[in-house]
Amino acid sequence: MTSSENHIAEGEFLLSLIPQKTPFVMVDSLVEYDEKRLVSHYTIRQNNILVREDFFTAPGLIENMAQTIALHTGYKYFLLNKPAPTGYIGAIKSTEVLKLPKVDQTLVTTVDILHDIMDVTLVKAKIECEGTLLATSEMKTALAKQ
Repeated sequence: MTSSENHIAEGEFLLSLIPQKTPFVMVDSLVEYDEKRLVSHYTIRQNNILVREDFFTAPGLIENMAQTIALHTGYKYFLLNKPAPTGYIGAIKSTEVLKLPKVDQTLVTTVDILHDIMDVTLVKAKIECEGTLLATSEMKTALAKQ
């Protein structure tokens, strides 16, 4: 993982940007952000509830991508000085898991915003680890009306 001085958000600040709470947090840091992209890191720990036999499971990879999407929304609203609305996965268009990572490895998850219309967002996500592509997905998310 890169040094924390390169992180935009981590720790308590990062936790304030997403709706998930411990022990179900699957992102450690926000390392890159713009309106159309976000990159997060997550180091897999042995005590993670989605680890089985020293491997992070496919549901864990999907949750990591979903939380990275939530982090994009949370940080965007933080920059606007507004409370972030709750978001939901409306549909998973496609998901491909190529390889499961091991405990203590760090995931690099990239979310690209393809379309954002009327609080419905279509995103493309990918997870890499040590230069290897682990998983990809296209998801549609929706924001709850406030």
